[in-house]
Amino acid sequence: MNLDQWLKNSWLRKHQTSAKEISNLLAIVDRDLKDAKNEDVSEDWRFGIAYNAALKLCTILLYAEGYRPEKNLAHYRTLQSLPLILGDAHKQDASYLDACRNKRNTVEYDSVGGATVDDVTELISFVEELREKVLKWMKEKHSELIKIK
Repeated sequence: MNLDQWLKNSWLRKHQTSAKEISNLLAIVDRDLKDAKNEDVSEDWRFGIAYNAALKLCTILLYAEGYRPEKNLAHYRTLQSLPLILGDAHKQDASYLDACRNKRNTVEYDSVGGATVDDVTELISFVEELREKVLKWMKEKHSELIKIK
């Protein structure tokens, strides 16, 4: 499948982004990465914050390609678009992020204590690496949307 097929399935809709919107999303990523490292906050909450940073990075990719998810399964589709945009080598990354999405839902809505320090550390590291990949991709594919030093 590709993003055009997702559009035909009504899983996505067209979206015209801007450098300002991308800049705002990157600012959220950076804020969330910083906040997720705050050890005065529970691991559950830190995990949720780090998850949000990952979601925003995938959102940047999707927006840059001219799409946004429909409301039904928006997080899932945003995360699953990762290999469609960055390539099949990122299928495992999308699966990892989907597992994080499920864990985040559990610790946010159902129970306390589901995220460990190791979970948080792993996700923060993943997000930091993904941030670098997204910025590199943006420079190569959509440099007009991003101002990076």
